[in-house]
Amino acid sequence: MSQVAGVDGGGARVGIRVDRDRCAGSGVCALFEPRFFDQSEEDGLALPRVHEARPEALPALRAAAVRCPAGAITLVSTDARASAVGDRAD
Repeated sequence: MSQVAGVDGGGARVGIRVDRDRCAGSGVCALFEPRFFDQSEEDGLALPRVHEARPEALPALRAAAVRCPAGAITLVSTDARASAVGDRAD
């Protein structure tokens, strides 16, 4: 499962990371959230379109992360006071 628990949407921007070693290239993220994810034309693996998003985007980003079959998406708080990552529930 992707890491999302450390991000609470309390006003900090949300960092978007894709672990390309874990990515299976299914394209689920790009299908559900094309504003934030794309697929590489070279290898089909996921690419974030942006590396940070406004807190309002958190529900959409969480939905994409939860749908990722490989658990390759990590959302991080850019607030230095907040937890950087959530618990991985593989």
